[in-house]
Amino acid sequence: MEKVKLSPHLEVSRIALGFWRLMDWKMTFNELEHLVEESLNLGVTTFDHADIYGEYQCEEAFGRLLRAKPTLRNKFQLITKCGIKVVSPKFPNQKINHYDTSYDHIIESVDQSLRNLNADHIDLLLIHRPDPLMNPEETARAFFQLKASGKVLNFGVSNFSIIQFEMLNKYFGGMLVTNQVEFSPYCLEHFQNGNMEFFLKQKIHPMGWSPMAGGALLNPTDEKGRRVHKKLQQIAGELGLDFIDQVIYAWILYHPSMVIPIVGSGKPERLKSAVDAMKIQLTREQWYEIFIASQGYSLP
Repeated sequence: MEKVKLSPHLEVSRIALGFWRLMDWKMTFNELEHLVEESLNLGVTTFDHADIYGEYQCEEAFGRLLRAKPTLRNKFQLITKCGIKVVSPKFPNQKINHYDTSYDHIIESVDQSLRNLNADHIDLLLIHRPDPLMNPEETARAFFQLKASGKVLNFGVSNFSIIQFEMLNKYFGGMLVTNQVEFSPYCLEHFQNGNMEFFLKQKIHPMGWSPMAGGALLNPTDEKGRRVHKKLQQIAGELGLDFIDQVIYAWILYHPSMVIPIVGSGKPERLKSAVDAMKIQLTREQWYEIFIASQGYSLP
């Protein structure tokens, strides 16, 4: 498995496994253990979490595995996120979904995540969403404190624009290591807002969430989805592939910024399909055919 260096001290696998839907998978303990072991066998050693996933339950469910199998912890890189507060029975005083990137909330969230995950450190902490009320000096102070304590080793953001990234990065001494953004042949947002060029300029390797566009590419319900789906089927045929998901992953992996797609499936065979896509070589023209199908018009 190819590795990507996000910082001098953090290497992640080129494919990551996301646990956003862990509670929806309704796995037994043994099934979760099998998924993690199969992932490690495939070389997928980067696991993506967030404090709010599964109504604040996913980290805890994963942590039960680490409590029973503590030797697993040193075999993978653990990512989690904080900064969003959602309405939940766990926090009855929260009346609306909102953001909180204050010093106190970040420190408290990390401590809770470490307890839930049964871990002594987090390899990479991300601020989950841009916060209109973010005080970057206060957020950076929390980062410095967590780094000094050894609770978090590396820091980044998710869903940030260029100016939002640069703002926080300036206060944090230029130490942000990635930006996790939505990225798929359906979502071209970061080609349009300049982020992809910014990643290359700054030598940042982004992480890509929702590579299947939440199912919009596999089971399209709108004109754009059907247009891209048809093109993906055509190219899968040209390459002799049975499934278009491998074409999607190959398209993502093609970009020179070295996007790290996050697989959101609990099925080991779907994870293996993503890993196998690393061997697929699209032509430059095939990549652009998919890009143009998503864009909806030819290039000038």
